[in-house]
Amino acid sequence: MWSECTSALRGAVWRREISSPVAAAMLDLLNGAPVAPRTHSKLHSRALRIATELGWAKTYDAEYVALGQLLESKVVTLDARLRRGADRLGVVVALNEL
Repeated sequence: MWSECTSALRGAVWRREISSPVAAAMLDLLNGAPVAPRTHSKLHSRALRIATELGWAKTYDAEYVALGQLLESKVVTLDARLRRGADRLGVVVALNEL
């Protein structure tokens, strides 16, 4: 649910349907909902920031990158598009780079 909502909010901002402050307020409401997520507490806000910084419309890939950053580890991928897109963050590596 959180990933879908975060991605939908980013997509709406990217399409200029809502502003970034409105998306942030909606994300705050989601994070304050009386439902307990099982995730890193900073994952979604970090993913939203990464998607915005990299110009991505969705946050799915950004969640992997964000989790890598938060856990101070590398994200290994076979997805060449993800590898290229997140190259400047220094977190994502291709399998053959290990």
